[in-house]
Amino acid sequence: MAWKCIIPSCYKTESHMVESTKKVVSKQTSLQRLSLSDVNDPSSPMLVDDLSNSLIGPKLQVFSLAELKDITNNFSWSNLLGEGGFGPVYKGFFHDKFRPGLEAQPVAVKLLDLDGLQGHREWLAEIIFLGQLRHPNLVKLIGYCCEEEHRLLVYDYMARGSLENQLFRTGYSASMPWSTRMKIAYGAAKGLAFLHEADNPVIYRDFKTSNILLDADYTPKLSDFGLAKDGPEGEDTHVSTTRIIGTQGYAAPEYIMTGHLTTKSDVYGYGVVLLELLTGKRSIDRNRPNREQSLVAWARPFLKDPQKLYRVMDPKLEGQFSAKGAQRATALAYKCLSRRPNCRPTMTDVTNILEPLLELDDWCFVPFVYIAPPPDRDENVSKDYSSINEKEIESEEEKDANEENTGRRGGRGRGWRHRIKSTMSFVTYSDMSLYKKFGDNLEASNNCVD
Repeated sequence: MAWKCIIPSCYKTESHMVESTKKVVSKQTSLQRLSLSDVNDPSSPMLVDDLSNSLIGPKLQVFSLAELKDITNNFSWSNLLGEGGFGPVYKGFFHDKFRPGLEAQPVAVKLLDLDGLQGHREWLAEIIFLGQLRHPNLVKLIGYCCEEEHRLLVYDYMARGSLENQLFRTGYSASMPWSTRMKIAYGAAKGLAFLHEADNPVIYRDFKTSNILLDADYTPKLSDFGLAKDGPEGEDTHVSTTRIIGTQGYAAPEYIMTGHLTTKSDVYGYGVVLLELLTGKRSIDRNRPNREQSLVAWARPFLKDPQKLYRVMDPKLEGQFSAKGAQRATALAYKCLSRRPNCRPTMTDVTNILEPLLELDDWCFVPFVYIAPPPDRDENVSKDYSSINEKEIESEEEKDANEENTGRRGGRGRGWRHRIKSTMSFVTYSDMSLYKKFGDNLEASNNCVD
């Protein structure tokens, strides 16, 4: 089916809802969700008005380019919210007389960059998926514009922006509290579970902090469905792709190696985001010491051991989090990041594990010390984690364990002296008021751990 049959307004510039036309296109019942694969499937016929009812009909508005220029002040730089692979995003506002049936509200207008990384297919994927799927944890697509070469999308405005900006912002702003992090983790998991459990499952494929938007109450909503794929059909176990598309640091290792996509590929990406929420660290950061540049490779050895919880928890939380919740969340992250896809939980399992954590009140108000390693002095030994593979990660973890055991057996041998030398170059940060209250007792109290 040609895409112009699905989005007929691309050849007309009316600013009203698409009218039905009696033109024959591919077979699809109005009760069944239109799949992205239907765009290229010229099989048996049906009517465009059925497609309009299921895809565009009462759900999406069709805007003219002039209307969207008007509400964004001609795409003014002062209204620019950000820019991604699709293109720039501008803030606009519907006044109460803008169009019958539309309430006055702020909106986000995404403009396809004709020279950008994504194109018409990604724009169409957004319409096909978000035009039909509705859930509290998916961003709401209000409508679209398609005039000549122009492709635009109009969404609900998310007042808090992306999780990436909120979690990793710098300066003197307050850190995101533990309860908010768990609310976001739970809501994002519900959105992903909704996609996976749909009658026609959807593989999101690009789950990351920049694609999770937050409203004024920090309710998370998944956005940017340009890379989403329909899940496997029938007896198929996976979807094969010819191009490996995604974001470094979030893509599942089996997808990178084989091009095979499953819902468990999304679960791995979710595990990375959950780890970022727990640690306050980005998935990939080449400004960190070599062994910490890949967050997953660095954190994985600590996730299963409750005694090493302090090694991964975000120091900006200052110890103010549920000990039980942190232990269960780190254990969950470990499962999601399993190298074996079949060992990862489903997203429904994830929501069932996270929901009780929202009510835990065993908060540990204890001194929290962050030991920061010195910056690397030898820039020439910086490792490129874009090419690291799982075997390399495993060998590094085994090497670390062997070195640690050798140091214990060697007493005050070379390994012991080396560790003392390294420790002396570290810098320790803590709250002075906590020193006054607790003195030299900087260990977390035992009664905070179950």
